[in-house]
Amino acid sequence: MSLRRRVAALMAAVMAATLLIGAPASADPEGGTKELRDALENASKGYQDAKTAIANAKKRQVELSGEVTTSEARVKDLGVAVGRLAAAQYKGGTTSELNVLLNSNSADSYLQSAATMRYMSERDAHAITDLKNAQAKLAQQRKDLDAAINEQESQLKELKKRQDDALKALRSAGGGDPTLGFGELPANAVPAPRNPDGSWPPEGCTVKDPTTSGCVSPRTLHAYQETKKAGFDHFVSCYRSNEDGGEHPRGRACDWAANATGFQDVDAQGADREYGNRLAAWYIANADRLAVLYVIWYRQIWMPGTGWRSYSGSGGPAAVHTNHVHLSIR
Repeated sequence: MSLRRRVAALMAAVMAATLLIGAPASADPEGGTKELRDALENASKGYQDAKTAIANAKKRQVELSGEVTTSEARVKDLGVAVGRLAAAQYKGGTTSELNVLLNSNSADSYLQSAATMRYMSERDAHAITDLKNAQAKLAQQRKDLDAAINEQESQLKELKKRQDDALKALRSAGGGDPTLGFGELPANAVPAPRNPDGSWPPEGCTVKDPTTSGCVSPRTLHAYQETKKAGFDHFVSCYRSNEDGGEHPRGRACDWAANATGFQDVDAQGADREYGNRLAAWYIANADRLAVLYVIWYRQIWMPGTGWRSYSGSGGPAAVHTNHVHLSIR
């Protein structure tokens, strides 16, 4: 074989090895069954929605409490004023007013007195109307406050239900026991955009995936960019079409290899495992900022409300997530 052919063959072998190392671990599903992944997704979304609703209910409760206090003070003041008017009327206000009119010694004086009496009558009527309106407003505010408190209590029950749903799904797959996780890191990611009420707007697979020829959601792209900015620069693959359910086909998940060059078919050890530990911890610290649904790493899964739990799975390193950190985004 000529030198040129040997070099060409060697380059082809290197390229093939590089592609093999860097290829996404798509031969293995993202751990568990489609039913399990759907249950985890629904539980996590439900928890996030309930958490947002509770925050809004608490905020509204504080606002209404202040409004009720203000209205109570106004009703009290108006009540005192109307009480004084009633007392004056009881002491002969009508007779006194009639005497003023009778004692007028001229037409101009009479008209002036009549105008004064009409003003006083209208003033009294306005005072009573103001009191009634203030009382009605106070009653409505108290009703709204009760509704806000009831909404908070309802969402707390929903929060608990979603936690139970997640743990039930994990336990049905042979996991769900509490684990220690992977330490703590600072929350320094730029928050993804939210709706004015704090909820997450729905997003589709609408932007180019920087890691494949597929697509991702804008929030997933944001999480990818923030992860890179935080210094996590190992091989990563996001969109994947050949998967039964899960977030990859929807452009809402990324797999970050523990090894810098790609997915290795071995359990991560040493520096690679430490890298995965730090990345998993960073995602948890920034979960609220990035709309994290769940993170899976080294046979453990983190979800909002449940913390780190065992996640056994079955299969090789890709299926049990010992060679890559899986991130799912809302």
